[in-house]
Amino acid sequence: MKKILFLMVAIATAAFASDGSGSDMIKAYSVVAAGVGLGLAALGGAIGMGHTAAATIAGTARNPGLGGKLMTTMFIALAMIEAQVIYALVIALIALYANPFLG
Repeated sequence: MKKILFLMVAIATAAFASDGSGSDMIKAYSVVAAGVGLGLAALGGAIGMGHTAAATIAGTARNPGLGGKLMTTMFIALAMIEAQVIYALVIALIALYANPFLG
């Protein structure tokens, strides 16, 4: 917990160390938000993909005759999960390169 608090203070110090220009602070916060948001999206996607694969393997082990249908459903679910991570990437890129808050 102390390490996380120290990291947050270090990030805030770097963000507030600007020369008075508000756009520099907005850019700094945009980079931090993009990094944290994309990291959380990737973490959630990875956990979801792991659960999906584990459930498919368990279902195939219980009933090998349904392996093909379960595999097809798993690939559709993995595509949906990955789409959510790609959406987070698009939002992060918008926040970095076409930031609407810079006016």
